[in-house]
Amino acid sequence: MHMQLLSRNYLPLHWMHLHARVHLVVTKHVADVDEWRGLLARYSVVSCALERELQAGHELGVSEYEVLERLSEMTDCSARVQHLAGEVHLSQSALSRVIARLEKAGLVERAMCAEDRRGIFVKLTQPGARRQAAAEPTHRAVLAAHLH
Repeated sequence: MHMQLLSRNYLPLHWMHLHARVHLVVTKHVADVDEWRGLLARYSVVSCALERELQAGHELGVSEYEVLERLSEMTDCSARVQHLAGEVHLSQSALSRVIARLEKAGLVERAMCAEDRRGIFVKLTQPGARRQAAAEPTHRAVLAAHLH
């Protein structure tokens, strides 16, 4: 009888403790989800503003500008495609499409790697450097307007 009474008394305390822990975990996850959604919303606003302003003023998309800017910052204004994909956070196939558009516009050139024939380099052309430099103030103004 004493054992049965003890287990009945213990059970509610155990469930209250478990409920409090579950509530804490659920609350934490809800906060994480809310933070994630807020981050996505902010990114979307900034990205759309950049897309609109860069397209209107410079005939560049956000990814195109990002590739030009990253190339402009690199030694010899060139990089392997694999390295560039990591820098601009695009898949290799998405980056390949961006590079193809930039190449068609004369803003970059592709070349095979002399040491490794499997590697492809992308190099910023003079027109590409001028377009990136002209678009940079627009890019920075949009960032300043939305991030500060």
